[in-house]
Amino acid sequence: MKEIFVRDLMVPLEEYATVPEEATLHEAVLTLERAQKEYLEVRKKSIYPHRAILVLDTQNKVIGKVSQVDVIKGLEPKYQELISSNNMATMATSGFSADFLRGMLQPHGLFAKPLQALCQKAARVKVKDLMYTPDQGEYVKAEDSLEIAVNQFIIGRHHSLLVTGQDDEIVGILRLVDVFSEIAQEIKSCEL
Repeated sequence: MKEIFVRDLMVPLEEYATVPEEATLHEAVLTLERAQKEYLEVRKKSIYPHRAILVLDTQNKVIGKVSQVDVIKGLEPKYQELISSNNMATMATSGFSADFLRGMLQPHGLFAKPLQALCQKAARVKVKDLMYTPDQGEYVKAEDSLEIAVNQFIIGRHHSLLVTGQDDEIVGILRLVDVFSEIAQEIKSCEL
């Protein structure tokens, strides 16, 4: 098998959905939708649209990510209180039962208002207030081998990695779905 590098599978930054940190949740959703459509039209070989938005500071440097889950979570501020006060984020990977998770809705008043009322908040919530700031384990170099990236995906349980160039500037994003697609093609080409 030929050696595959991160640069071979990454999505260049200019093809990814980005918004300034002062953008509203509403603007971010529209940007993601537009980027998904454009990406699928440009990259005929890809059937997987983007699932996150990169957040840029005033110098157009990537400072965070907003995922689809972050957008929905941002409509219900009680999640922020619940997650930070109970270390729920750490506990979530422990595998709660469906009954336990359902039982949290009513006592905590989660999504007690109609969805339409919650969605009206999207015009006021800023992405900087709900974005996720990537940690060191979520960066990979464009010149790194695919093996290095796969290790980071598995150990870190990430869905994407930010790709840096020679000057450590972010030049793209490596999505797990694209890595899986490449690996799946290799598996299918093997003779059994």
